[in-house]
Amino acid sequence: MDKIIVVLYLLVILLVGLFTGRKVKNLSQFSVAERSFGSLIIFATLSASFIGGGFSMGNAEKVFLFGIVNIFALWGFSLKEILVAKFIAPHMDNYNTAISVGDIMEQHYGKISKIITGFFSVIVCAGILGAQIGSIGYIFNVFLNIPQIYGIFIGFGIVFVYSTVGGMRSVVYTDIIQFVVLSIGIPVTLIFGLIKVGGFSGIQAVVPSTHFAFPGGYKTITVFVSLFLTFLLGETLVPPYVQRLFLAKDKEHVRKGTLWSGLFSIPFFAITGLIGLIAYTLNPELDPNLSMPFVIQEVLPVGIRGIVVAGVISIVMSSADSFLNAASVSFIHDIIKPLKRKQMTIKTEMMSVRFINILVGIISVVFAIKIKSILDILLYAYNFWSPIILVPLVSAILGFKVKFTHFIAGAVAGVSGVIIWNIIMKNPFGIDGLIVGIMSNAIIFFGLLIIEKKKR
Repeated sequence: MDKIIVVLYLLVILLVGLFTGRKVKNLSQFSVAERSFGSLIIFATLSASFIGGGFSMGNAEKVFLFGIVNIFALWGFSLKEILVAKFIAPHMDNYNTAISVGDIMEQHYGKISKIITGFFSVIVCAGILGAQIGSIGYIFNVFLNIPQIYGIFIGFGIVFVYSTVGGMRSVVYTDIIQFVVLSIGIPVTLIFGLIKVGGFSGIQAVVPSTHFAFPGGYKTITVFVSLFLTFLLGETLVPPYVQRLFLAKDKEHVRKGTLWSGLFSIPFFAITGLIGLIAYTLNPELDPNLSMPFVIQEVLPVGIRGIVVAGVISIVMSSADSFLNAASVSFIHDIIKPLKRKQMTIKTEMMSVRFINILVGIISVVFAIKIKSILDILLYAYNFWSPIILVPLVSAILGFKVKFTHFIAGAVAGVSGVIIWNIIMKNPFGIDGLIVGIMSNAIIFFGLLIIEKKKR
């Protein structure tokens, strides 16, 4: 019965994606779906897109290993969404024709900055998509007894088909279904898990006390602060989330949808983390990567298990389709089109963006196979975004008088900071190079702004 429910669910997602995306005719529709959605839809699709394998299965894995401190670290992401709602969303009306992050950068820094932004957009999206693809492999292996590599191709194949045909329009409508299923399925898993282990007292009787201490398995507060800041800054304004800001009817719908999404993530991260503790209670020798699938398999009755498995698949697919779409749009719109002398026809644009989905998928599969930990893939991918793009992007949106030279100087400083700190110095004090890269970028970027202001 469980397998039948999962197969039917996957069929429904595929059909909904194909049906809703059948009228997509140009790149704008493919990327921002005509900017026609209200705050509830923005809330659902934004939440579904960021709650991927890393923030669900990956969170359960890290809590299994290090304790509830990882939940607190993930709340850095929640704070980020709230801050975006407060300070970034109100400015989205200034970009009514934009369909990518590259468009924003071009408006303030010129065409070359758009191409550079497009390049790093593809890299970060491919990396984060790799985390979701890795999750798909685990899910199909555990629940359907399909080898992980085949599970990757099957699960990603479904995402690829509907997102290729319908673009963002298909993504949004499938996200709504996926959000509803995961919002029900994951809390149900926690409830049944607590019943199975005898409540929180049952967990405390088995799980080491260090898992409930601060900073827990991360040993030092410095490591925790670094991780918190990484989640606060690492995915800030990555392409799929910026696309969500373009989907709304107006800035008020953007603000509300983003705020609700940030607030929703707070209890959701706590729930997925606690599932990791339940997994530890049931089997301390378990492979941590399998924490959430193991709990679902062990504690849920037939029928309900099938629905929850569908919810877990929803978590992964809803994030994967978003990053796949954003990577393809960025590749065509921000890199290929600016480099071509002749303007691309609408037909050529659509053929190109759909073809690029295949290329991005291949890159993402490589990420998924190369790095085994789902959450580690996310942390690795962040280094290709925030130290380079975040500071100039936020500064431009907030209205600073910026120039291309500021962007380039800051980007070089950001990349240098990451390389020196992570590769040469080997992460001293447990601080991730991403934080050093962002700080280096900000120092140079704002230093140039101050110097030029004094000269005027």
